[in-house]
Amino acid sequence: MMTGHIYRDVILEQHVRLFRGTMGAEFLFMNDNTRPHCINIVDEGLQSEDITHMDWPAYSPGLSPMEHVWDMLDRRIAARQLPPTYLLELRRALLDELCTFPKIRLII
Repeated sequence: MMTGHIYRDVILEQHVRLFRGTMGAEFLFMNDNTRPHCINIVDEGLQSEDITHMDWPAYSPGLSPMEHVWDMLDRRIAARQLPPTYLLELRRALLDELCTFPKIRLII
């Protein structure tokens, strides 16, 4: 189960901090308002690493970049002449579609 401590120690410190270093000053971190993302130790971790983040409304699935990615994937898979019928086919189709996405600068 994801906790604020795990989120800070694993996601923020091991991934987001390094990604921010690669992106530079234009980096803006976005996450939703689920409980592990909103506790004080997470805010303190973001501040101590000088990571700019966006505050979101409490329930805002339409703002999530990942929701839009899933929607595009769903539409692309459904539009195939032969949609996948088995889990392995679905996995291959998803990977194929992801490889054709434009290179965008997101952290999900």
